[in-house]
Amino acid sequence: MTATATRTEKTVGTIVQVIGPVLDVEFPPEQLPELYNALTVFDDSGPIPVHLVAEVQQHIGRNQVRAVAMSSTDGVSRGMQAVDTGSAVSVHHRSSPRWSPRPRSSKPASRSST
Repeated sequence: MTATATRTEKTVGTIVQVIGPVLDVEFPPEQLPELYNALTVFDDSGPIPVHLVAEVQQHIGRNQVRAVAMSSTDGVSRGMQAVDTGSAVSVHHRSSPRWSPRPRSSKPASRSST
């Protein structure tokens, strides 16, 4: 697959190793996610529900990528599925902020001697 090719289906990989926040995920040949793509892992079947996003950091060979989880990996185990989202990690935000910083004056604050 070339860098310019587009996918309509999500590619599913299998977690082969978990060390702290680091996940090694194996994908089908020729279907490795791009660097910085987001992977999602969802599994409610175990004692700890798993809902996490990880970011691909490295292609490590053997059709595997190394990714860093953006939240706790508690409950994640080998054999779970990870889905390549096809895009980078993103954070949704509101169109209008809930707060705004105080406007700053262009003059430096004066110090008073007491």
